[in-house]
Amino acid sequence: MFDTLGMPASAARSLERLAPDLLEQLRGTGSSELLPVPQPLAGLFPEGGLRRGSTITVSGSSSLVLALLAAVSQKPGWCAEVGSPLLGSVAAVEAGVALDRFVRVAEPGEQWPSVVASLLEAFDIVVVHPPPRTRDTDMRRLSARARERSAVLLVAGSWEGSQIGLSVIEQRWHGLGSGHGYLQAHELEVQSLGRGAAVRPRRATVWLPQAYMAVPQAL
Repeated sequence: MFDTLGMPASAARSLERLAPDLLEQLRGTGSSELLPVPQPLAGLFPEGGLRRGSTITVSGSSSLVLALLAAVSQKPGWCAEVGSPLLGSVAAVEAGVALDRFVRVAEPGEQWPSVVASLLEAFDIVVVHPPPRTRDTDMRRLSARARERSAVLLVAGSWEGSQIGLSVIEQRWHGLGSGHGYLQAHELEVQSLGRGAAVRPRRATVWLPQAYMAVPQAL
């Protein structure tokens, strides 16, 4: 993982000045219109994956964000995260994220929209943790940049104009007994809802960090 904590935000913005052929080399998944997702999550998306150019929101679980990053980084694709870090490198590794294809800008400061815009030029998927009072103009501009560059903007929180929103409606931890035992599995009930083909709610029961089981349900 390339952790840019402590580096100036201009270092990330400089990506947009790279030669176009080098930018394309960073895009590990080539020209496919869909980025992969873990098989248990495929039923939550109308096309079975993350459509390039789309804006997706996730609320209620950082583990769900890590699972999506893991699927893209293993194909292999390039991933980035801007803002408050998720759960650290150990959690990312446990979720299956390939750290050598994962860039993190933990403290972008007030220039975070410019940093995100620059990363969308070169990376397949960019996770952003927007500040509480994000301007509508910044949301529209960054979603437009994702469409132009055929990248996926994955927002941890709410975002105006997103195509699909994933929300955790229930979660349970397994492995603990009455005052003993270890956490072994995280069970999530996830719902997806969006626009167009995603207007009909979909649900899946997913087990993390190893998402080996899911029961999709179209409502």
